[in-house]
Amino acid sequence: MHVLVVYAHYNPESFTHAILENVTRGLDESPHTYTVSDLHAIGFDPVFRAQDGAQFLHESVPDDLIESADLRGLVLEMAGGPIRRFMARRWLGDKGTREIAQALHEQVPDDVRAQQALVAQADGLIFIAPVYWMGFPAILKGWFERVFAYGFAYTLTPEGWQGDLQGRVPRLSQDKALILTPTFFTEEEYDKGWRDAMDTVISSWGLRMAGVKEAEHVYFHAVLAAGDEQRRAYLDEARRLGRDF
Repeated sequence: MHVLVVYAHYNPESFTHAILENVTRGLDESPHTYTVSDLHAIGFDPVFRAQDGAQFLHESVPDDLIESADLRGLVLEMAGGPIRRFMARRWLGDKGTREIAQALHEQVPDDVRAQQALVAQADGLIFIAPVYWMGFPAILKGWFERVFAYGFAYTLTPEGWQGDLQGRVPRLSQDKALILTPTFFTEEEYDKGWRDAMDTVISSWGLRMAGVKEAEHVYFHAVLAAGDEQRRAYLDEARRLGRDF
């Protein structure tokens, strides 16, 4: 199995980085191969910009929605100065709306294309990040928004475009995902419903509904308050999870 490890923390001296080191140590002891995508190290841009919106021009989008998008006007508006608008008009020529939509949809930003290639090559996914505001840090949240794009991670049926959640069509096929998150607060606090909320959004919505067959979320609770023995136990568990993935 080939595993993609997506890591999100700015500090190489952090406990989260120690989790990464022990997970990869465990993977080294396993029969698996792996790739680490360190989002801060590569300077991944988490902001969903206009070019990312082109994902919604996929061939599965209903005709009436594509026609209502005024793609010609959008291309000219985004072109910039007069010379670029002139070139855009030449490019548009007599292209039909669907032809324009297909061409725009294929212009995936380079950083997104690179991450999607890593996902496509992986049989399993591991995400390592701290908990921020009962969710992922912005850089990893933005990674999901941009990389798990429409047409790559999922599409919608016509019913889905009408708001029916059953119309969400998964396109991923990884066997397993593992989420590892050090926390500030205790396990007792997470027992009050916060864990369920996070697992619903991250594991069920973000991964299983995109086609990942199994998603497990492991929390390392109250890291700052934990003693040395507990932290060592957390790191041993991270190593085991990598080895037994």
